[in-house]
Amino acid sequence: MGSNNSQNDANVLHPHITPLATYIKVAGALFALTFLTVIAHQFNAQLGAFAAPIAFLIAMVKAGFVLLYFMHLKDDTNMNRLIFSTGFFFLIVLFLFSVVDIFTRVKEVSPL
Repeated sequence: MGSNNSQNDANVLHPHITPLATYIKVAGALFALTFLTVIAHQFNAQLGAFAAPIAFLIAMVKAGFVLLYFMHLKDDTNMNRLIFSTGFFFLIVLFLFSVVDIFTRVKEVSPL
């Protein structure tokens, strides 16, 4: 039937072995970024309009670490990266359509 040669089979799971030191460094970076988020919140009034973009930037970096190291996208194939990023693309499309819908509504005047 089939050969036992699993070296060239694309359907066989090949585990990615990441050293424990890498996980500890990434966890330390996540803790540091969480601490930075708390500090940024303390200066919320001073940051003004930049408070939300800074918080989102920190959150994006943290999400990137989680995606790359804990979900192993760093060691995965480009096809899996493309499939994963397609979800984010359609999320952005959903947000854009929502924003366009809100800003293009006709204001109703109450007859009362």
